[in-house]
Amino acid sequence: MISTLHIDGMRSVHCARAVYTALAGVAGIDSAEVVIGRAIVEHRVALDAPALDAAIAQVGYTLRTVVHEARRLPVQPPRDAPNDAMAPDA
Repeated sequence: MISTLHIDGMRSVHCARAVYTALAGVAGIDSAEVVIGRAIVEHRVALDAPALDAAIAQVGYTLRTVVHEARRLPVQPPRDAPNDAMAPDA
């Protein structure tokens, strides 16, 4: 699943890095992409909203909203894989 977290108070790349580090400690998050004002997290289980709020508040920001989606991020081939590495077997 994918969830988008809207976060208030972030103003720089340093802020985004602090939020990224904080989210790494939240159980259930498999990956996160953080930019100023927003984090997109991928997870396999339902996220604990109070844990998200606490982690973000601990680094000085405010979790405004969380939008959950049922889809997963598309699988990307490794950067060093040949172009046909993801092609189905013939």
